[in-house]
Amino acid sequence: MSSALTDLFPIPIVQAPMAGGISVPQLAAAVSEAGGLGFLAAGYKTADGMYQEIKQLRGLTGRPFGVNLFMPQPEFAESGAVEVYAHQLAGEAAWYETELGDPDSGRDDGYEAKLAVLLDNPVAAASFHFGVPTRDVLDSLRRAGTLTLVTATTVEEALAVERAGADAVIAQGAEAGGHQGTHRDVPENDGSEIGLLSLVAQIREAVGIPVVAAGGLMRGSQIAAVLAAGASAAQLGTAFLATPESGAAGLHKRALTDPLFTRTALTRAFTGRPARGLVNRFMREHGPYAPAAYPEVHHLTSPLRKAAAKAGDAQGMALWAGQGHRMARELAAGQLVEILAEELAVASTALSTKSADGEDERR
Repeated sequence: MSSALTDLFPIPIVQAPMAGGISVPQLAAAVSEAGGLGFLAAGYKTADGMYQEIKQLRGLTGRPFGVNLFMPQPEFAESGAVEVYAHQLAGEAAWYETELGDPDSGRDDGYEAKLAVLLDNPVAAASFHFGVPTRDVLDSLRRAGTLTLVTATTVEEALAVERAGADAVIAQGAEAGGHQGTHRDVPENDGSEIGLLSLVAQIREAVGIPVVAAGGLMRGSQIAAVLAAGASAAQLGTAFLATPESGAAGLHKRALTDPLFTRTALTRAFTGRPARGLVNRFMREHGPYAPAAYPEVHHLTSPLRKAAAKAGDAQGMALWAGQGHRMARELAAGQLVEILAEELAVASTALSTKSADGEDERR
């Protein structure tokens, strides 16, 4: 198994790229400086906005880092379903004194322009969500010196990632906060998401490329578990969301450990694609009726979410979080990487000791 990926960072911790202004250069720099692999999230940004963040990050660290892109989405045929949902959200718009967004604001997230920037200004790693790039794209990035990673939520998707020529696959379990990176959004599959440990083990047996485990990981002992299951590294998002370097709103950070928010759930309410967040009023009231229409629903609800944040109303925000959110620690990102590494070392030693004791008993 290639070590090119893990050679980029001495500690097997990848900071998940969290779109929407959370994975800012300061967070990525702190993680990379501490020995992990920091990531910028290009989703919902312009190509120039992404480029400016890359420049800023390069001014903060000389260590390797990555950039994440969203794949363009196929056309959505049932525009009537989006119109019906818009009518259902009319009361929200009135309450927050704002207009609903234009659902036809774009489907490709500036994908080609962002690729052009990454080919002209190569970074150490590029990851992709919501689908698989073509082999030509992956080969072009490799020639530019960029390692490529693609999210998969099933064994079948992981095999598609390997066939396309990616350097590694990100195995995203059901526990993960934010959007599930499914390659095809099929509503009939809702509820069939696979837990991380089972997914990592299945993908490890199916592909020959490195596996990065993602989903609900908050402690070094959990990282040790996924490494033991066959992963080469672990990707953590919610764990870094509460750090001071994170660009998440204060309301969002506090909600992670607020007793008011007792659980997470996957919902289409905010974007039209399954995404895990803290269950709040908006999710409860609108989740059952939201159509499978991404990014139309994302564009539609964007002004509502911004207005709720401005009003200090966490019940109207998309509070993305993984299932381990209550284990969030308000530590500086670099300090968090160091503590996770210490916990990982302790857990790995314990696993090795138990394994050795078991061998001795069998003899």
